[in-house]
This record gives sequence, C-alpha cells and structure tokens, in this order.
Amino acid sequence: MHNNYNKLKQHFLKIDHFRHLSAITGWDQAAMMPSGGNDARSAAMAELSTHIHQLSTQPVIAELLDNVANESLSNEQQASVREMARTYKLSTVLPEALVKAKSLAGSKCEHAWRGQRPENDWNGFSKNLKSVVELTQEEAQIRSESLGVSPYDAMLDIYEPGTTSESLDSIFNNVKGWLPGLIQDVQDKQKSEVYKKPSETYSIEDQNALGKEVMDLLGFDLNHGRLDISSHPFCGGVPSDVRITTRYDEQDFVQSLMGIVHETGHARYEQGLPKHLAGLPVGEARSMGIHESQSLFFEMQLGRSDAFIHKLSPLAVKHFSHNDPAIFAADNLQKIYTRVQPGFIRVDADEVTYPAHVMLRYEIERDLINQKITYQDIPDLWDIGMKKYLNLSTKGNYKDGCMQDIHWTDGSMGYFPSYTLGAMYAAQQMATMKQTVDVDSAIESNDLSPIFNWLSENIWQKGSLLATDELVKQATGETLNPSHFKAHLFKRYLG
Repeated sequence: MHNNYNKLKQHFLKIDHFRHLSAITGWDQAAMMPSGGNDARSAAMAELSTHIHQLSTQPVIAELLDNVANESLSNEQQASVREMARTYKLSTVLPEALVKAKSLAGSKCEHAWRGQRPENDWNGFSKNLKSVVELTQEEAQIRSESLGVSPYDAMLDIYEPGTTSESLDSIFNNVKGWLPGLIQDVQDKQKSEVYKKPSETYSIEDQNALGKEVMDLLGFDLNHGRLDISSHPFCGGVPSDVRITTRYDEQDFVQSLMGIVHETGHARYEQGLPKHLAGLPVGEARSMGIHESQSLFFEMQLGRSDAFIHKLSPLAVKHFSHNDPAIFAADNLQKIYTRVQPGFIRVDADEVTYPAHVMLRYEIERDLINQKITYQDIPDLWDIGMKKYLNLSTKGNYKDGCMQDIHWTDGSMGYFPSYTLGAMYAAQQMATMKQTVDVDSAIESNDLSPIFNWLSENIWQKGSLLATDELVKQATGETLNPSHFKAHLFKRYLG
C-alpha cells in the first residue's frame, strides 16, 4: 500500500491546479490585459501566490514525506518523492510575508517597467528595483543559510539544481579565452559578404501566418497551445495549454520568425513532458538550462542550419508574396541568420555574441545578490561590461542597457546563466543525435519526427526523473562538455 505516497500525490496535484490558474492569469497580464486592470490583477495574483505558498508549506507534507520512507516505492515514485521534498524545502524556507511582499513588488516593478523602459527612465525604474533587489537579497540570505552555500548559489539552485558559481566561473573563464577572437574573426570574414537586407514592409498578418506554418512544421500542437503578441517574447501557460508570444516589427521579419522557432522549442518540451506525471514536481522540466537547451536546439541547432533555411525559403516566398523574393533565397536567408554583429540587445543578439550578454548579467547579479555591489552600481557596471565584452558603450542608454530585460523586475536572479548553459547542452545534444539520426535528411523530407523522437526519448519524457548531470550523461554519454558548443560555433561561422 502506498497511502502516504498517494496522499502526497493528491496534495501536489491540488497545488498544481492553482499554479495552472496563476500561469494563465500571468500570461493574460502580459499579453491581453488592459493596463488599467493591473492594480487589481496584481493584488489578485499576490493573493493567489500566497494561497499556493500556504498549500505548498503545510506541515502535513513534512509528515507524509517522513512516513513515505516506510513504503516500498518504485524507482519512479522514489524520484517523485525526491522532487516533492526538494519543492517543499524551496517553499518552506521563506516566510509567507516575504513571498507576498516579493510578489507585490515584482508585479509593481514589472508593470511600471513596461512604460519606463521606452522612456529611458532609470530613476523611476530604480525606485521599484530597489525594493525587488532588497527582498531578493533577503530571500537569498535565508536560502543560503538553509543550503549552506553562498547567497547567489542558493538562488542559482532554484533554476539550476546542482550548479554552482564556481562551476560557472570555470565555464565562462574558458569562453572568455576564445570568444573575443572568434567574434573578431567572424566579423572580418563577413565583411566581404554581399547580401540583401530586409528593406520593405512585412505585414504582421503575413509574419503571423508564416510563423504558424513553421510552428506546424516543428510539431507544435495548436489544440494545446496558442501564439500571441507581447512586449517580451516568452513561453508560459501549462503543458496542456502552452502560451507562446512573440513581437513583430513590420520593417523586419527576421527576429520574430526565429523568436517563434525559439519559443516553439520551449513549448514542445512542455507538450512532450510525461503525461502520467503531469502536475507533479517530477513531471516538470528538469531545469531552466535544460529548458533553454530545447528552445536553442530549435532556434540555433535546427532553425539556423542550412537544411532548415532551405526549407524556410519557399515558405517565406509564399507568405511574403508581395515582397522581393531575392530576400528569401536560401543563400541570402542563411547570411541574414548567421550575421555576427555586436549589439546592445540580448534577445536580438546573434549566436556568437550572445554568451557575452549572459556573462555580463551573471557577473552583475552574482555580486548584487552576494551584496558586493548595490542596485545603484548597475548602470556603470553594465557600461564597463559592454565595453569589455562587445566594445559598446551604454552610458546614459538605460533602455538598451540595464533596463532591457524583464528578469530582474520580479527578482529572478540566478536565471541568466541558464541561457548559455542551454546553448551548450543543445550543441552537445545535436552532436550526439547526429551519430544516429540523419538530421538534414529528416528536414529535407518534411518529416522531422526522427529528431523529435530523439528529443522526446532522451529529454522530454524524462521530466525531472533524473538529476541534470545524469540526464545529460544518459542522453549524450557525458556530463556538460562546453567544447561541443565551441566546435559548433567555429564550424558554422569559420568552417
């Protein structure tokens, strides 16, 4: 009999139902809600997050976790209990008042940021950010004492269980050794390339239609998800109802299309998680880095490959029938989508310069959470970092500098490293997949199922049954090895 396990399972499914509602209202706040509804919505969401926190921290969970040790459980159930215990510890370590205060401060900061960023209003933004940072530092200190690690590592553990700033420093120091030279070499090589840049008007309607056809090619299930517009592209909702968003620029179809491909990767992971474990912590994505590996597998490994660009070319010609077809020639699209040019905006950055954006943010948020710097230091440190990594200055340009990301508005500090870890995991997955799957032939044949089957079997269906290192090792034969990422970049851009 598994009485204690079954009671735990029912309790966590109940929590998940409320998290489902929270996810959908959060999506609506970002994509659909009129701005006048924000105060009432923020209060309602704070109340909901408090209720979820209360359910997640009930003493009965600790009692059941103690008692379940006496039951004879399958390996899958044992993994489920391990993740329940981890989730319970993450939840119980914080006092309820701090959870509510952080939710309110985050909602206020994020909503105001949407108007302050276009106005370059650092002074207005920083007043709200101050509260978020102080509450996040308080959270980090509590988590630090609970786990016996540094405050930043305690925040990192939320998103990347088992990863430390020591391991990240090692990875990033390695990248710093070869990335600046690569950026320069690729720019030198591309100077002589001739290509046509998008220069016409590409209607949102046409862009949306193309995006949806590409989503279909990539296996997105529109019965269990939808595509909308928001100021910051994201993937939200729940596995049975995944909400992805993009943003459109009528002068440039380039970013929104790959944005859709990127978010579709996130969505396929969510839609592919094990159905029989839905609603339980063990049925969720393993980590943010693994989640990002799926979006970057779709966008970078798959979406910008020669074979996929050749598939994209006729689709673009069909949907943009009023535009110059020379823009959408495969060779021209390939040059557009592999252009390397240091820029200010992380979400618009090319594959080669992107890690520089992540390293900059990582260094600032690490020192901010470890209280070596204050929120007031951020603009100057941002400018220094951008000069060092990308030879660009953001002095006085806050909207294209330290105000550009949504993450810090709600205190999601410890998240940024996931992006580059994801790129590295994705390169490693592709290198392994190609040993048994003819990826290019699958794309050319219009049947990408061999690619998705590999991802489903090795990543999606595993949920959180395995620790991150074990998941990566079972899938690829080794734990994270950044050399695959380096080899991928050098081959694509200098090969």
